[in-house]
Amino acid sequence: MRSERRPSPPSRPSTQEWRIRRDLAAAYRLAALFQWDDMIGTHFSARVPTAAGEPDQFLINPYGMLFEEITASSLIKVDVDGNILADTAYPVNRAGFIIHSAVHMARPEIGCVMHLHTDDGVAVSALEEGLLPLNQSAMVVRDRVAVHEYEGIAVEPREQARIVADLGDRDLMFLRNHGTLAAGRTVAETFASMYALEKACTFQVRTLSMNRPWRKPAAGILRKMERKPNDERRAQVLADYACNAVWPAMLRKLERICPDYKE
Repeated sequence: MRSERRPSPPSRPSTQEWRIRRDLAAAYRLAALFQWDDMIGTHFSARVPTAAGEPDQFLINPYGMLFEEITASSLIKVDVDGNILADTAYPVNRAGFIIHSAVHMARPEIGCVMHLHTDDGVAVSALEEGLLPLNQSAMVVRDRVAVHEYEGIAVEPREQARIVADLGDRDLMFLRNHGTLAAGRTVAETFASMYALEKACTFQVRTLSMNRPWRKPAAGILRKMERKPNDERRAQVLADYACNAVWPAMLRKLERICPDYKE
């Protein structure tokens, strides 16, 4: 489904917007490097800072570009309904933005949403038991993961309320029989969370594929690994790790491999 075009004259992005554009373009390039992409399918979005009283605005990928092609300047600005707000040669997959806009509007603190269809993420999303505590990555994120049942291709606005209700206050989600979703205050936090979830899925798929008995940690250890409600200290530790350690390293990686992402 193509987005309705409602263009406005181009304007020079603010420094803050350009930084978000750079980070979101970096996330797309990293997804391609980690083989998380699905041709031109799936989407990452980021909230654009606006002045008080101005309508919400978001950045999303041009529909038709490969993740490995996306740059900061090629990202398209849209409103909450997926309508394009500036001239571009590409459309936006408005149906794909239904999932993203639901999360963004229900959770104002969310600055970025990532959605993937990876082989291992989709495989685990289809399991009745979901993510099992078979590895450290799974135990770190397992209590942060919500589940939304499959309702067909996400084109119905009415599904938005159910997505939001199922996500609750969590930041990771399995879309049953569909894929994975991560949400965070920044692109860096969202990327780090998605990496942990996808890694946990890959470990699970490989463990179960060996067709050998597997060991689950003791109940006391599982309780120890659980997130406590409103654990702000843990949340801050994860944010610092993502923003101050992981993300700068990822940007250095892109500078060596494909520095044009930030153009």
